[in-house]
Amino acid sequence: MAEVITAPAVIEYPESDGKPVGETDVHRREILHIVETLDRHFRNVPDVYVSGNLMFYYEEGNPSAVVSPDVFVVKGVRKGLRRIYKLWEEGAAPCVVMEMTSRSTRLEDKGNKRALYAMLGVREYFLFDPLGEYLKPPLQGFALVDGEYAALPFEADGGIISHELGLKLYRDDTMLRLIDLTTGKEVVRTEHLSDALQDALARAQQAQEQARLAEEQARREAEARRAAEVELERLRAELQRLREDV
Repeated sequence: MAEVITAPAVIEYPESDGKPVGETDVHRREILHIVETLDRHFRNVPDVYVSGNLMFYYEEGNPSAVVSPDVFVVKGVRKGLRRIYKLWEEGAAPCVVMEMTSRSTRLEDKGNKRALYAMLGVREYFLFDPLGEYLKPPLQGFALVDGEYAALPFEADGGIISHELGLKLYRDDTMLRLIDLTTGKEVVRTEHLSDALQDALARAQQAQEQARLAEEQARREAEARRAAEVELERLRAELQRLREDV
């Protein structure tokens, strides 16, 4: 009897968990803008990948071993669009995860996810409650120390330093703001880019107009000097003529 060879079963890793997104507009806005803002901030760093609300599979052969962080940043992997993230293929876990938490997700964000991220070696974990529904204070950060999360200290202005990102995070009402620790300047949120570009254009136009006026003023002053020199030469010639007539 011929031996029957059975092909190994193909394991599928879905791109969605099939559950509807049930968060508020504020939460969705923050997730979208923080992902886009961080992605733009690290656009020139070739091995930093930024994503959010992506199916993150962390155990090969087990599609149920999955989590979908609101925002996550991975160092040491290529950039590029992904349909899902497989830890065993990518070879690196996120260095930072952010969850836009709410009263409805608090148990998972402060319990199951927190324990899972610690197990995966996520070095910094941030919780942001944009509506201030339950988390006091609404922005909190944690660093992984000996396999457990320890609270990150608050700055004098209430912000929290992310050493992994090189940024300071602070709450501005329902928005999360980011400060570049190297430059001390705010990382412009993508939703404010058009305003920032318009302001930059207005400043450039103003500087151009000031340069034009300065150039015009310099031209008039040069013409006045030349006219004065011509008049001075005329007077000298006239004086010389009078002397010769005497």
